[in-house]
Amino acid sequence: MNEEQVSLIELTEENWYDCCQLEVTSEQAGFIEPNAVSIAQSKFTPSLVTRAIVHQGETAGFLMDNSEPEELDGHWVYRIMVDRKHQGKGIGKAATRLMIAEMEQLPKIRKIVVGYHPDNTGAHQLYASLGFKDEGDRFGKEMAVVKKIK
Repeated sequence: MNEEQVSLIELTEENWYDCCQLEVTSEQAGFIEPNAVSIAQSKFTPSLVTRAIVHQGETAGFLMDNSEPEELDGHWVYRIMVDRKHQGKGIGKAATRLMIAEMEQLPKIRKIVVGYHPDNTGAHQLYASLGFKDEGDRFGKEMAVVKKIK
């Protein structure tokens, strides 16, 4: 899978509900909030950026990140999810690469940080393969991994 087969598009009135209908596997459900919760959160925090992940013309996933730095002096990724029907095709990795490329254009960005439950092996493998490092930071039940920029 390469990035040319995947695109990130702004969440709009036309596609937000499609993102709400996406589901992860039952094994993953305990690791991530429903997309509707993330979309609602973005309406109260203007710095959160939401996008649909599109693969071959179909909404295949959802992601949300913060355009402003937060804890650990980093720009946080809040959600990356791929619908269970689209998993295992490299869509999540391609979308994450596209998101990183977009985030790298933010002024004064130094780090991208993502938190996930330590038992989420899929997330661990994805982020490690993209250069995120575990520096020992923990936030409640989640671990935070960091990718340094510039």
